[in-house]
This record gives sequence, structure tokens and C-alpha cells, in this order.
Amino acid sequence: MARPSLRKPALFRPFESPANHNSEVFKAVRRFLLMGLVALVVVTTPVAFWIWSEAERHALENSKEATDHLANNVVGPLLDAEVLSGAPTAVERLDERLRPWMGETSVFEIRLWDKDGRIVYSDDPKLIGHTFGLPHEAQEVLDGGDVPANLEMQKDEVNTPNVENGELVEVYVPVTAPDGQKLVFETYYDDDGVRQEQAAVLFGMAPPFLLSLAVLQLAQLFPAVQLARRIQAYEAGRSRLLRRAIEASELERQRIARDLHDEVIQELSGLSYVMESEELHSPPGQRALFSDARRILQDNVRSLRAMTSELYPPDLNRLGLSGALARLGDPLEERGISLELDLPDQCELDRDRAALFYRVAREALANTAKHSRAAKAELHLHQDGDRSEIRIQDDGCGFDQSEGSPEGHFGLRIMKDTIGEAGGTLQVMSAPGRGTTVVARFGAGGNKVPSSFDHEPEPVPSA
Repeated sequence: MARPSLRKPALFRPFESPANHNSEVFKAVRRFLLMGLVALVVVTTPVAFWIWSEAERHALENSKEATDHLANNVVGPLLDAEVLSGAPTAVERLDERLRPWMGETSVFEIRLWDKDGRIVYSDDPKLIGHTFGLPHEAQEVLDGGDVPANLEMQKDEVNTPNVENGELVEVYVPVTAPDGQKLVFETYYDDDGVRQEQAAVLFGMAPPFLLSLAVLQLAQLFPAVQLARRIQAYEAGRSRLLRRAIEASELERQRIARDLHDEVIQELSGLSYVMESEELHSPPGQRALFSDARRILQDNVRSLRAMTSELYPPDLNRLGLSGALARLGDPLEERGISLELDLPDQCELDRDRAALFYRVAREALANTAKHSRAAKAELHLHQDGDRSEIRIQDDGCGFDQSEGSPEGHFGLRIMKDTIGEAGGTLQVMSAPGRGTTVVARFGAGGNKVPSSFDHEPEPVPSA
């Protein structure tokens, strides 16, 4: 049987420490703050777009109100017959009245349409008196509809060179001449005013909004820290209970093993010597009977001694986990099963997890010896940072997992619950004629079985 090289004793870390507790709380708080920041971005992004949209709508309403005031209070009273007929003096008088609006505001273009599509007035004199296709917005206004102001890439319907084909505010409002004739007043505004109002509203509302969310986040931070500490305290308490349960189980095993060794095995060994003496001094006809009884008794003594070895594990602190696992091959050799070991020189596991790994290996190899009819078994122990794994595999008869675990695997079912409480996983994989594989893991990704175990386990090649 291959023996690992044990140049150094195994190292054991404390099961938990206050520094670990504080680190876990810090990680939980950091995750909480990170999720809060993500939530802040998720919430503020649509709110910012909503504020931007509302500010644009408000600015467009202001533009429409300004246009309506200009049309009905400035232009409307001047729409006499001369203006409607296009008389140059009347148009010049209207130009003079509107010139301050064109110079002091962001108005780019003014047009006055009648119901026939004729431009009654425009700041571009060449358009006055010409007839074009009436814009559908103007027709809607003439029909009594309410056309909202819109901000978009504008296309000049009458192809005037002084109107910028860009993003402009377009407004249509109705205006009534003194003679009762209904016309449409059309204006174009620069989008700078709308954008400035949008930015002013957004940056005005952003600080109090963000401050409110930050205060809410901080208000939740303190309960979150307290909750993290309570959860950490609960986990620490559960770990202590688990450690005490394991210690109590080991102490009970030691007591039973000591009682068997000091009382039952000693008495049976003495009885074996007595029977050997009786065999030597008994009549020839009875010697075969005494010989068979003595052999059965000695076999039972050996079985009891093997049981005490299983019940009373070696000192893990003295031998280390690798050294203790190496001793598990002795009972297998007595049954003709070879054990191949793949063990590291050092295994930095805390005492409790090392004990759990040892118990898994002991239970799995005991099942191999008693039930598998295997010729060869393998035991692999690996550790990579916080991740650790032990794997026991044999080339025995296996069993059908769909029918549940055999009665001999009851101990492993108990170990699965115990390891689960300690934060690890244990899986038993088997198939008829394909052997059995037992895998126990601790650390990151402990709930995921490695890809090499995603399918039925391959049997260990026969020696």
C-alpha cells in the first residue's frame, strides 16, 4: 500500500475568529452599499429622464403661451383689411410692431396663414401673398383642434433659406382678425431656451432628490449592520453547537472503544487462551470442537479490534489529516483491497473540518471493505486556497441510486447532513457494476459538483 510522505505535521486554523466575524460583517455591509448604489442608479436614471421630459413639456407649454400672447394681443388687433390684403404700408407697420420680438427673443420665423393656404404675413417679404399647401397642423388649428408645441428636426414646408433645418420649437396657434376671419399664427423658436430650462429644472431637483436617497440609504445602513452582526452571531453559535456535537460524538466513540478494548476484548482474549489450553488437554475427539470454537472466538476478537480502530480515530492534531487518512488502508489490506493515496504533505484545515473529512473517508472506506467486493480503492485529498475536497472511489459492485442508498451507507447519509450544517457538501455517486464515488467539499463553489463528476463515475481500474 502506498504511503504518503509526511515530512511536516498538518496545520490547523481556528474554526472561527473575531477577525473573521468582523470581516464577514464588513463584506455584508459592502455588498449592501454596493447594491444600494446600483439601486440608486436604477432609480435615478428613469427619474432623471422623467424630469427631463417634464421640463421639456413645461418649456414647450411656455413657448405656446408666449406665442398665443403674441398672436392675440400683438398681431390680432393689427389684422385690418390692409394687412389681410397685403398692402406694403400695413405689412411694414406690422413688421415694426414685431421687430422687437424677432430681435430680443429666440423667434426665428413668423408666418400667418389663412384657410386657403395663403401666407398673409411673414417676416420674409417674398412669401407674403403666395399660396402653399396648408400644413396639417395649421388645418387642425383651423378645425378647432389644440396642437401642442413640438421640438423636433424641422423641415421647412415653404423652403425659405433663412429658416434653419434643425431642431426647433414649432408652434401653431389660432388668431382672429377684427373682422372675425380665423387665421393660423406659426412661429419657430430656437431650442436653446428649452434646453436651458430643462437643465435648470433637472439640476435644481437633482440635489434634494439625491440627498433624500442618500439619507434613506444611510438610515438603512445601521439596521443592515445590526442584522449582519446578528446573522454572524447566529452562524457562530451554530458552528459552536456543531463543534460540540462533533466533540461529543467523538468522546462517545472513544468511551465505547475504550470499554470494548479494556473489558470485552480482554475477556474474550483470555477466554481464547483458556480454550487453547482446553484444546491441548482435551480428549482427541473433542479437540476439533475446541479448535473451531477458538478460531471463531479469535475472528470475533479481530473484528472487535477493527471496530475499536474505527470508533477511536487517531490523534489528528499529532498525526495531521494526511497521516490519519493513511492509516485507513490497514483494514482494507486485511480484506485484500489495495488503497491508492493522493495526499498533500500539508493540509491547512481547521480541526472540525479535518475531523469531518476523516469521518467521511473512514465511513466510505468501511463501506468499501464490507459491501463493495472491490479490488482497489483510491483516496484523494486536495486543497486550493479556501476550497478543499476529499474523494473516495472504488471499483466495486456499486448500487442503483434510484432505489436509494443501501443500508450500509446510512452513516454517510448522517454525514451528509452534518457536513451541510458545517457549510459543505457531500455526494455519493454510484451505478451497478461501476463502483462508488464519495465526494465531500468545503469552500467556494461547494454546492457545485466538479465537471468530472457530472456523469456516472468511472470505476477504478482493477489492479
